[in-house]
Amino acid sequence: MSAVAALAAAAAVAGCGSTYYYAGRNLPPSGLLNRVLIAVQNPGVLSKGTLEIVDAYYDIRYGYTGQPASFTLAGYGGALPISIQNMPEEQLGAVYGAGDGSFTMANYGTEKTTGTISGLNGPSSSIFITRNGEWVFAASQQDHVLTIANHNSGASIALNLPGIYRVSVNPGGSVALAFVQNSNYVYYPRELTTSQSQAYSGGPTTWPKAAVDCEPQNAPSWCLFQAQSPDQVDATGNYYGAPLTFDRPVKAVFSTDGGTAYILDCGPECGGTASSVSLLPTAPMIFTLGEASGQLPTGSALASACPATGAASSCTIPVPGGASNALVDSSTMYVVGQEMMPDGFWGGHLTVLNLTSDSAAAPVSISDGTPGTESRMVEGDDNTLWIGMIQCTEGERYNNNLPYGCLTMYNTSTQQVVLLEPYVGDATGVTAVTGLHKIYAAEGGQVYIYSTTDGSVLDNQFVTVTGTAWDVAYMDAHSDADNSVY
Repeated sequence: MSAVAALAAAAAVAGCGSTYYYAGRNLPPSGLLNRVLIAVQNPGVLSKGTLEIVDAYYDIRYGYTGQPASFTLAGYGGALPISIQNMPEEQLGAVYGAGDGSFTMANYGTEKTTGTISGLNGPSSSIFITRNGEWVFAASQQDHVLTIANHNSGASIALNLPGIYRVSVNPGGSVALAFVQNSNYVYYPRELTTSQSQAYSGGPTTWPKAAVDCEPQNAPSWCLFQAQSPDQVDATGNYYGAPLTFDRPVKAVFSTDGGTAYILDCGPECGGTASSVSLLPTAPMIFTLGEASGQLPTGSALASACPATGAASSCTIPVPGGASNALVDSSTMYVVGQEMMPDGFWGGHLTVLNLTSDSAAAPVSISDGTPGTESRMVEGDDNTLWIGMIQCTEGERYNNNLPYGCLTMYNTSTQQVVLLEPYVGDATGVTAVTGLHKIYAAEGGQVYIYSTTDGSVLDNQFVTVTGTAWDVAYMDAHSDADNSVY
């Protein structure tokens, strides 16, 4: 009888119908096993931002018995939080506040913040931390620098790159790529050895041709390189034919094995010519000391990324529907973008790429959005892919009296759009509550819940917030892959 009572008590404390916590994680102070974290802006006159927790099993903001009346992630003091980098495997989250430029670490186990990242240079237009919590890469478009901060030591360095506005970091935390607005180039930082630091200490004339900045200049510890050396000569001194060219690249996603960076060429959305996905090998771009293999460009490295012919032309996969965001699942890539329609309005499209054959299927129509602006993407239960857009009332669907909404539900098995959720405002955040067949979304400043089985709207009356809900994250996901791609 005592064993039965103990099991019943555990189930009651868990609040989710389960008697254990996944992967041996500690039961958090809230006692909840299925938590969604909500980044809320302006929740009151005395606060510019807060991080609220809701029970995603019962879809309530309070304890199952009615107490406590609400749950929060304690200690957050940032202003206007706009993004949550979700790392459930590490029991961590990283929250960026656009109002004060703060990048705050959240401990999911203790449900408290653990301080902000120091050494950042002004507001960040794009920022990510590696999953081991060691390195932070931030693009400061206002100050024209790529900031590299070591969270463990507190040291940071700023590499000059006029116009920088986005960064991408691979899941393994070994490669970072930087992107410049209205540019056709991609850049990557690398830490320098002692001999390299000495060799490059004479200023720009002593740097490699592909280096755009090395800091500090009298004894550089890091350099920022252009992914294609201007002289187009590989590491062995051989001329490398036609260079791999980009068309308004905006971000990168990475292959499952980590060996390839897929560069999203925004094309017409960003003032360019043609949208596509370009392949780059990651081995030469590893930033950690002594781990990079070779210099870019090298014929052998590009050949490994483009096995068909090894030629630069085969490293580009055309994506006529637009390419401003993407999600990789094994050998499949889902690419989202906007395509200019004959009537002059932009139309949202999803293109499915086969990464084994490097081929693209015909684009399918989804929610419209702002050209070149990052969308939100996440995979959920029941073979679903969810795509959130902003300003969907500016596109093809709205202006032609077609069904419209900012959140698309796509079935990856049937490869068909199931529906566009009813319009309630910009979809600024989306997270999959895996195992429970639902997703949470931040739309129009409020929290909504949808079923992954049929897309139906679920009751959200007990998870609505005071203030503006901007992003959401499933804190208890089984994998870091359950992270909104933005």
